[in-house]
Amino acid sequence: MTLWLLSTDNLDRPAEELEPLLKIITDVVDELSDASARWRLRVVGALELLPGDMADKLSAAAARTQGRPGLELNVAIGYGGRQEIADAVRKLLLQHAESGTTIEELAEVLDVDHIAANLYTSGQPDPDLVIRTSGEQRLSGFLLWQSAHSEFWFCEAYWPEFRRVDFLRALRDYAARHRRFGS
Repeated sequence: MTLWLLSTDNLDRPAEELEPLLKIITDVVDELSDASARWRLRVVGALELLPGDMADKLSAAAARTQGRPGLELNVAIGYGGRQEIADAVRKLLLQHAESGTTIEELAEVLDVDHIAANLYTSGQPDPDLVIRTSGEQRLSGFLLWQSAHSEFWFCEAYWPEFRRVDFLRALRDYAARHRRFGS
């Protein structure tokens, strides 16, 4: 499961709007890392775009959950799908440059698996279902690469008002679909 808490676009908001939001997000992630939680946290996003103290707190919260059995919960903060793909390609290019691979040699072997292995969510399966709250019927840059074959469910409720019954409706609708994975 991935919870998208802050987009890269949100980082352009005025400081008086952004700072309280960053505090709320840091507190939420801290709560999610509580010792009683039955999941591991993985912070996905461009942490280098966040204030240093916030990035440190987010990384520390994720570190507290390492080694726990159970699910892995992604918290997307400073996340944008285009940023993620650019970061994955940059990481891939740097890895190959360090090993002495020429750009021509890389171009010959580059495929989607190479890029996928360098995404923030590498090692995780792509989402089967993406639930979009707020009545918007767009991705807004959320998991652009990973959601290529996902099913989508749109809900009018804003996230704070999203209820258990909304979630169950999404699951029921998803269960009734015939998945074709792009074909």
